Amino acid sequence: MPSTPDADVTAASETAPTDLTGNPFAEPSTLPYGLPDFAAIRPEHFLPALRAGIAEQKALIAQVAADVEPPTFDSVIRPLEDGSPLLQRTLPVLFHLLGADGTEELQAIEAEIMPELTALEDSVWLDGRIFARVEDLERDADALDLSPEERHVLERTRLRFELRGAQLDPAQKARLGEVNQELSSLQTRFTQQTKADLHDAAVLVTDEAELAGLDDSQKEAARLAAEDAGKDGWLLTLILPTMQPLLASLTDRTVRERLYTASIERGTETWDLAKKIARLRAEKAHLLGFADFAELAVADRTAKTPSAVEEFLAQIAGPAVRNADREAERLAARAARDGIEELAPWDWSFYSELIRAEEFAVDQAELQPYFVLDRVLEDGVFRAAHDVYGLSFARREDLTPPHPLARIWEVTREDGSAVGLFIGDYFTRPTKRGGAWMNTLVDQSRHDGTLPIVMNTMNVSRPGEGRPAFVSLDEVGTMFHEFGHALHALLSDVENSFVAGTAVARDVVEFPSQVNEMWALREGIVEHYARHVETGEVVPAELLAKVRAAEQWNAGFRTLEHVAAVTLDWRWHRLSEDTHIGDPHAFEAAQLEDAGLAHPLIAPRYRTGYFQHTFSGGYASGYYSYLWAEAYDADAVAWYEEQLAEGISPREAGRRFASGILSIGGSRDLPEAYRAFRGRDRDARFLLERHGLV
Repeated sequence: MPSTPDADVTAASETAPTDLTGNPFAEPSTLPYGLPDFAAIRPEHFLPALRAGIAEQKALIAQVAADVEPPTFDSVIRPLEDGSPLLQRTLPVLFHLLGADGTEELQAIEAEIMPELTALEDSVWLDGRIFARVEDLERDADALDLSPEERHVLERTRLRFELRGAQLDPAQKARLGEVNQELSSLQTRFTQQTKADLHDAAVLVTDEAELAGLDDSQKEAARLAAEDAGKDGWLLTLILPTMQPLLASLTDRTVRERLYTASIERGTETWDLAKKIARLRAEKAHLLGFADFAELAVADRTAKTPSAVEEFLAQIAGPAVRNADREAERLAARAARDGIEELAPWDWSFYSELIRAEEFAVDQAELQPYFVLDRVLEDGVFRAAHDVYGLSFARREDLTPPHPLARIWEVTREDGSAVGLFIGDYFTRPTKRGGAWMNTLVDQSRHDGTLPIVMNTMNVSRPGEGRPAFVSLDEVGTMFHEFGHALHALLSDVENSFVAGTAVARDVVEFPSQVNEMWALREGIVEHYARHVETGEVVPAELLAKVRAAEQWNAGFRTLEHVAAVTLDWRWHRLSEDTHIGDPHAFEAAQLEDAGLAHPLIAPRYRTGYFQHTFSGGYASGYYSYLWAEAYDADAVAWYEEQLAEGISPREAGRRFASGILSIGGSRDLPEAYRAFRGRDRDARFLLERHGLV
């Protein structure tokens, strides 16, 4: 048995200090906004800084545990939540680089340090002495005249101690520590193996004729990918979700089948890793007094109970299947005209786009020249942020970004006052994990006097030398979405960094980002960025009208693939600890069948073997959050439309939304804050209408 967390805390104070001479993490950065000195940071700097930070954090914990003075917010909560300044400087950089430029060297560092970080967390949350201090502080809160934000943080901290095992007996704590260590190791392996599987599954094409349907920029991206991989020909790289964008364009059905099959059959080791992770999470939940991990996970989210999630999903699943079946009939009829007797999953995207072009007169190839990445970003995403929230963006070429392909902008308000830094890293590369995400390197805090440094990362195909990078219509939406997360962090205005920006309950973290998507094709925004790459002409109004008219086409597919993935995440985490799972593939199939979601043409957005969100990405029992948050998003967009219809300017509406929602971060309960903002609870009918489910 490992030593108890209390013993770990005591031992930490005896650890000899680490020599960090010359280490760029040793002292706070002197660069603007505290930007990490990426020009100086090297892989060899991480382990010494992290281990010194762990020792520093343990010393802080020991102080809190041994303190005999009456507890205060500053003496108990702040050391727990802020933690070691050295770790605060080092960890965000490591975690960002692992996702955006995860070299083998960095992955080795991750594998080595994660067990130590897990042990550090346990040394806090399993320490009964510290939990007692928190309970004493909560009992004395009225006398201490805590602010509403401090009261909310205190309540959340006490709940976290309870949900992480502070009330367990010593034997239970010891076992929970072992489970957490095993989970840390397995989740790290799942992340690293998923990325390796993604790159290994890329499809090599050696005959250019097989690329029929791809435009010149797509072919060039495939050629460059092959060149980077040391191969001759064209390499069709994959993104993390099941459906691959190129399936919509490739006219060669055999190549479509190869690409789809490569995507859906990814992973071998990861399936068993997922099974082990789910089993350990079930044991963890049982140790903590919960029936299953899903019940544990939602206890500190806005959903609160598994039944609330399941009732919500029940409103969506049945109508989504019916919509998808209707779409499948139309697709099959169109494919039959080309001599295809039986529609296959790899045909769906191709014929969906044909119908979009023929029936709605929307041709993605026709749209492509109007969506140049830089213009979408600067004249679209940034323009919307300026028009709605009064923000301005100026390139800072004097600052070194985390990667040579990334860029940095300084963000200011209309009066010239500083807001923070925004870093965009948009191009795919072999060391970058799939998908798109937002993260912060520094969080806003009035107490610390810090302003945010926010990053958006995507996987857009890199163009050839001297050529512009294009983004698809879906990627335009993703750029606005991820920047919605960035706005949540940039417009944060809280006292404490640990409740800044996106530090909200997991099942509402997507809410502000989804709201920001409303501006992507909005009149007054779109004409500024959707300009032809060669002529500069604005995208024709009639083409945009067709795009808007076609928005609900394929909604059945999109909703069903998402709900199927939600169901997989949920069912894996409703297992009891004594449930035996043999073949994880069979388990997946059985759960989809049982839920009525086993569609012959539509696979889950993520299958178990590459479901990084749930098995290593922080969304365990939480993938429902996208739809749950979208119910708030759809209601908030309806509010915006009401405001604009009444003659309220976008800037004034944005000011109200920023003040009521974005600025508060996690300093208040979101449903309560939304009720105060909207004057009522969210109304889910707007979500159902958006997806064509009513």
